[in-house]
Amino acid sequence: EMQLVESGGGLVQPGGSLRLSCAASGFTFDAYDIGWFRQAPGKEREGVSCLSRSRRSTQYANSVKDRFTISSDNAKNTVYLQMNGLKPEDTAVYYCAASASGRWWSCRPGDMDYWGKGTLVTVSS
Repeated sequence: EMQLVESGGGLVQPGGSLRLSCAASGFTFDAYDIGWFRQAPGKEREGVSCLSRSRRSTQYANSVKDRFTISSDNAKNTVYLQMNGLKPEDTAVYYCAASASGRWWSCRPGDMDYWGKGTLVTVSS
């Protein structure tokens, strides 16, 4: 069974950092693009950052560029999202997703095939 399990969310003060992890199992990890998405209360799900299946190409939303970094450890079948300089507007449930479409550059929720259940990130003082 294909699974994506997120971890690492929590409560952090503005300006703080968190590292999210997405552990994948049940599929050929390096055959899929992997992305991080988020959904704040009352808002649509949006792409945060995506990573190509080659793990050499990345895409970031303008709102997180220069603050967030996506990376992977293929030996562990895990993708990470390092989040620095967190702001209250980063508060959301963060989801990991996988896609066989090859359109990692679009980083759109509609292009993703499999989803994790999400992890909550709250940025507040």
